[in-house]
Amino acid sequence: MDFEYSAKTKELVAQVASFMEQNVYPNEEKMLQEIAEGDRWQPIPTMEKLKEKAKAQGLWNLFLPESERGAGLTNLEYAPICEEMGRSFFAPEIFNCSAPDTGNMEVFERYGTEAQKQEWLRPLLAGEIRSAFAMTEIEAASSDATNVETSIIRDGDEYVINGRKWYTSGALDPRCKIMIVMGKSDPSNPNRHRQQSMILVPLPYEGVTVKRMHPVFGFDDAPHGHPEVLFKNVRVPAANMLLGEGRGFEIAQGRLGPGRIHHCMRLIGSSERALERMCRRTRSRKAFGRLVSEQSVTQERIANSRMMIDQCRLLTLKAAHMMDTVGNKAALKEIGMIKVAVPNMACQVIDWVIQSFGAAGVSAEYGLAYAYANARLIRIADGPDEVHRNQIARLELSRYGDELSKRGGNAFVSPLDPTDGTNWKPRFVS
Repeated sequence: MDFEYSAKTKELVAQVASFMEQNVYPNEEKMLQEIAEGDRWQPIPTMEKLKEKAKAQGLWNLFLPESERGAGLTNLEYAPICEEMGRSFFAPEIFNCSAPDTGNMEVFERYGTEAQKQEWLRPLLAGEIRSAFAMTEIEAASSDATNVETSIIRDGDEYVINGRKWYTSGALDPRCKIMIVMGKSDPSNPNRHRQQSMILVPLPYEGVTVKRMHPVFGFDDAPHGHPEVLFKNVRVPAANMLLGEGRGFEIAQGRLGPGRIHHCMRLIGSSERALERMCRRTRSRKAFGRLVSEQSVTQERIANSRMMIDQCRLLTLKAAHMMDTVGNKAALKEIGMIKVAVPNMACQVIDWVIQSFGAAGVSAEYGLAYAYANARLIRIADGPDEVHRNQIARLELSRYGDELSKRGGNAFVSPLDPTDGTNWKPRFVS
């Protein structure tokens, strides 16, 4: 693949970077103050103004690949732009490129009916509403999506939903008007990947209770939030079913691929900004008679951070390239690889940066504690490391069948030669 960014991408990266310098970074502290001083669960006034600015400059809906509804960027073209946005917690929403809305909009674009697109995709693309994705459950091991227990049962022209979800990101936001819910519509189906369906539930809605908020390492992510949601005899029209009964797992796989790579792109940006902070900090602080940046342990960590970030960026670009050229399903292993590698890299790099800041690193002053919390969460969100590693291993093993590969797969054996017990002769066997 060609690692050179297209002229279109370079121009957009420059535009986004300029917007960040002029509008986002200078207002980060102000937006944090607005959250702290007002109603934490209401839209942030400064952010709403910046959204209008971004929209007016055409920096809007850049994520939607090869669609007339978005910027028409491929995953590879979007990667460095998304990375730039990942440098600030606030930026993705300002450009209408934040989770879970991006994933939900891709679901509507790929799997929604024209009526569903008109009712929900259009206002989401316009930034008029927000959305939520209800998949994770309290009582089930949600790392295996086939475990979901929420029921979606057909009753005439309606479906009845009963269940309990948590960490339903975005459901506390007063602008959240639509939720995509995954549950079981056919629990007795012998194919366990055809038991699930996804259905649309408007908010607010009778029988839907948005309950307690669940923090992430103490951060509540207001006004977004990750609450528990209870569904009790919720009746929605049959037309709210997405794609068809039994297609929920299929939709999930289609949705989570882009969602996973977007998380990784943003984390690379977050890691880059953290590394920049470590370099600036250690060049301005002295310990034991010399700059912290001159200490060998600091230099080792900076060097390792640089290598790790660049390695993860290249792996992410490869995954994006494959998604564009051979499709998300064929890129499954590469998506899984970045989903493990990037959050682990970010956790390590940000941890080193926190260490270089000392006590200030664990405070709320520099955003490092939140950056670490977010990176650590992504090791679980959209599938934990363990699930992705198992899948990567299975896909790798499947290349070899029952025998060792004939291309460089010969086993080296070094016992004594069976014909002469005294002479050591290495031999190769197929």
